[in-house]
Amino acid sequence: MPVAVVIGMQWGDEGKGKVIDLVSENAEVIARYSGGNNAGHTIIQNGEEFVLHLIPSGIFHKNKLCVIGNGVVVDPAALKEEMDMLEKAGIELEGNLVLSDRANIIMPYHCISDKGREGSGKFKKIGTTGRGIGPSYSDKISRVGIRACDFADESLLREKFLANYDEKKVLLKHLYNTEIADSEKLLDELLQYKDMILKFMGNTHSLMNEKIAENAKILCEGAQGTMLDIDHGTYPYVTSSNSISGGACTGLGIPPTKIDRVVGVIKAYTTRVGEGPFPSELKDDDGELLRKEGSEFGATTGRPRRCGWFDAMVAKYAIALSGVDSMILTKIDVLDVFDTIKVCTAYKYKGKVLTEIPAEAHILEQCQPVYTEFKGWKQVTAGIDRFDDLPDNTKKYIDALRDLLGVDFLMISTGPGRDQTLRMETLF
Repeated sequence: MPVAVVIGMQWGDEGKGKVIDLVSENAEVIARYSGGNNAGHTIIQNGEEFVLHLIPSGIFHKNKLCVIGNGVVVDPAALKEEMDMLEKAGIELEGNLVLSDRANIIMPYHCISDKGREGSGKFKKIGTTGRGIGPSYSDKISRVGIRACDFADESLLREKFLANYDEKKVLLKHLYNTEIADSEKLLDELLQYKDMILKFMGNTHSLMNEKIAENAKILCEGAQGTMLDIDHGTYPYVTSSNSISGGACTGLGIPPTKIDRVVGVIKAYTTRVGEGPFPSELKDDDGELLRKEGSEFGATTGRPRRCGWFDAMVAKYAIALSGVDSMILTKIDVLDVFDTIKVCTAYKYKGKVLTEIPAEAHILEQCQPVYTEFKGWKQVTAGIDRFDDLPDNTKKYIDALRDLLGVDFLMISTGPGRDQTLRMETLF
């Protein structure tokens, strides 16, 4: 039963793209189960950088089946752009990529609604990417979403689209004073993607369970990170889907009893994009240095990421929520320049020490981090691929994180390249 789920343990941007690319070597199926094109996984392939938003990172390996599950919301224009990029790079998609027939489609009015709400000044600013993810999931939950399978019946697609269009036109006009394009124009644009969707569409629930029955090595890929999970993250400053390991079950149609292991990807420090509480955030020179050394700018939006020290409270929470049994530590080399490195081990709120993350965002915003300090190593670790070759203080830092969290490391990344990795154990 070799089914593994890989999740992000922080606020996303932990380096899951490189990790999925690496561990996909030994996988046969790589399946994406949540999010939309608001996520960006960066891959370095033959010295060239690629950013994937929808298609699983395993697509760069030959003879791998890549699945976009029903839990993903799909912008057909973004998917087409990504396909064109990959085909231009010589990547074979036909026969290697399947889109769930139950996946919901992001419509143009979803993007308008997303940007309108964020920019209206009437509502709490979340810091979304404006890609229509939230409104698309809202329609899904409201049972009015348009799904990939609807493209198989053009008259039904038209009926559903026009019903939604009439409602959205009124709402967007009154809420945000925004006009949307003519319905026929938008429908014609949508139908341009019909052949593409039908070509790659399939019943991925049945497909995944067939592969499980065949004992195939399956890698389930999440988007974003634990602290952005719609139920368990820093609500309301979260994404609109379940990014924890449980999302793989609902987002792919896999029974929970078939999941063999859960691997958490975690950065050697912490970042987040957008609004919301971030207890270990650094708003000083150390924060700027982390951003500079780590090139901490969003793969999807280019926005500068907020940076801070490693937060063990967040890591322990992620381990508990997803049942993480091993971890992959990334960007340890970014800390090479620091004299002192800190780890947040608890929060203080109104004089009281908290050992669990509060549900209320306004309380978390007022929490002060309790730090443990470590001596830096001030040596270059970039590219080191053997644990014994790391500086002593790097080893002490890594060992301290492992002991603090109670989970071993599967790999340690010392740079963006595939070869810049310490492999301690195999995934499958």
